[in-house]
Amino acid sequence: MGSAFHDLHAPGRLLMLPNAWDAGSARLIEECGAAAIATTSAGLAWARGYPDGNALPPSVLARAVAEITRVVRIPVSADVEGGYSNDLAEVAEVIARVIDAGAVGINLEDGADPPDLLCAKIEVAKRAGARAGVARFVNARTHTYLRGLVPVERAVEASVERAARYLRKTEPLNPAS
Repeated sequence: MGSAFHDLHAPGRLLMLPNAWDAGSARLIEECGAAAIATTSAGLAWARGYPDGNALPPSVLARAVAEITRVVRIPVSADVEGGYSNDLAEVAEVIARVIDAGAVGINLEDGADPPDLLCAKIEVAKRAGARAGVARFVNARTHTYLRGLVPVERAVEASVERAARYLRKTEPLNPAS
């Protein structure tokens, strides 16, 4: 699945990742013709009785990803919110569990945390993918607007600055490295 997901990221190709919250929604999305699926953190958490925002137990997340990857034949990218911790060892464990569950991509967000922390989490995610022997994709998101991290007149500039930092960190690792 990793190579199929990699091919979907070819230059000039538009990749749309519809969001699934359970195995049923994932199958429906696949049947509608999606080339790949992402999980939605909010939908996945709410469907299991938890609020959005790093509240879902990582074991529940891993089970949900496993249920989704079991029923689809297309790549799945898992939203791990902020990694469910600011402790990098714990983030690494969450990401390893999601990869073991079949995810070929990871979605990480900065929330209200400093950009340096998300950069470190991206590195952890890349190393977890390399240990699994497959190049993994890390989609880094910034919450500059959502969290009102800077005055509105600086929001575009701050978002671009964060995005540039995250982009430098998200280049896939070669599985042989």
